[in-house]
Amino acid sequence: MFDTLTDKFEGVFSRLRNKGVLTEADVDEALKEIRVALLEADVNITVVKSLRNRIKERALGEEVHKALNPAQQVIKIVNEELTASLGGETIAITYSSKPPTVVLMAGLQGSGKTTTSGKLARWFKSQGRNPLLVGADLQRPAAVEQLRTLGRQVDVPVFSEASDPVTVAGKAIEEARNTGRDVVIVDTAGRLAIDEELMEQVRQISDAVSPDYSFLVVDAMTGQDAVTVAESFNDKLELDGVILTKLDGDARGGAALSVKEIVGKPIAFAATGEKLDEFELFHPDRMASRILGMGDVLTLIEKAEETFEQEEAEAAAQALMEGRFTLDDFLEQMQQLKKMGSLGGLVKMLPGLPKEMRDVEVDDGELARVEAIIKSMTTAERAEPEMIDASRRARIAKGSGTNPNQVSLLVKQFSEMQKMMKKMGGFGTKKARKQKGKKGKKGKNQKGGGRVTAKSTARISEKGTKKQKAPLMLPGLDRLDDSDLEELANQLDDLQK
Repeated sequence: MFDTLTDKFEGVFSRLRNKGVLTEADVDEALKEIRVALLEADVNITVVKSLRNRIKERALGEEVHKALNPAQQVIKIVNEELTASLGGETIAITYSSKPPTVVLMAGLQGSGKTTTSGKLARWFKSQGRNPLLVGADLQRPAAVEQLRTLGRQVDVPVFSEASDPVTVAGKAIEEARNTGRDVVIVDTAGRLAIDEELMEQVRQISDAVSPDYSFLVVDAMTGQDAVTVAESFNDKLELDGVILTKLDGDARGGAALSVKEIVGKPIAFAATGEKLDEFELFHPDRMASRILGMGDVLTLIEKAEETFEQEEAEAAAQALMEGRFTLDDFLEQMQQLKKMGSLGGLVKMLPGLPKEMRDVEVDDGELARVEAIIKSMTTAERAEPEMIDASRRARIAKGSGTNPNQVSLLVKQFSEMQKMMKKMGGFGTKKARKQKGKKGKKGKNQKGGGRVTAKSTARISEKGTKKQKAPLMLPGLDRLDDSDLEELANQLDDLQK
């Protein structure tokens, strides 16, 4: 969603970094470009003015004037003020001392309200809660059936009946108490546009259930209209927060950047995809970091922790470094990686990647192709891929819907990775150090005595992909000396050929 805005900010920041000292004219020029970028992103004009004024006041103040690196300080200020515009802090969900905790879902038709109710139920389950979904949208045909389908997918019961929405909502609270459900999520009806009938019905349901949280579900693709809708609902309901859907779309992001300052309510959750697990708490600081092209390491770590078991991950890493890593292990790790989401989405969370690498279209179908090739192999072939000859390649290619060349390429790449990681794993061991010592010992104070110099590290960096401007980071790199790095650089030369 924020790709265009990210590119604009990066252009501004790159010009700031090239200046040793920042003048007021430099700051004004940067702020002018930031203002244009925000307006093009469909951010509310009031929010743009407020954000610009706050940044200018701080950027021309003492904190930048006395900084060793003024450009970095300005970037830090932009990051902090952008975070403030997005809400400042992540919403902290608290639970009623007398269960159930009631959550009312409101919004226009087509905003994704029913699907979001299912996603929210799954999120509450992940927090150790026992939610109940309530189908109070009796107006839209099949709305309750859609909710039941979602409920089965997340293993959450759905309560509804053919009466009226207010009665259904009221009875659902009793149902939750009787069945031990500690969270009730009420899915209400929507309209194609705001009207008095819609508002009156939502208000009556709210009065009947006294919700602990009233969330407005807003389609992020609607831009400035989303802010208008939020204001209207807040006047009637007193919202506790907004849930943004379709944050993975190609909208310009104006709704996300405007809703907090205009409506005064935080963005509570964000739906980052169509799948039920693509839903998360909205972290303003992390979103600001993504917008500014700084990645989102914390969310990446959280996704990894949810997907990978620590002991299994450590065992796999150890096997990789010792050269015991088989294609079966590789297949298992790849399947775990797929659970974290699309590769393109994960790549965008990595910090420090140049624009060229972030914008590359990552084809998740490649993973499916690799998976098909490995699954077409026998157990013995996965353990010892070097045994795969021409006839085996033909059989594997036929079974996986690929061609023999693709099978050969996978086997070759895997074999090279095994060799390199086994060699990397051997560096730093007692045996390896003794072998190095026999080649020619050097005193502690002698140049090159087991140290990694800037020259050798630069050589390795040069052997990375041409698009990758950041230094190549590999496990165990800090334990290598100049001769080790020289050898590794030669290996990378061969791989590139």
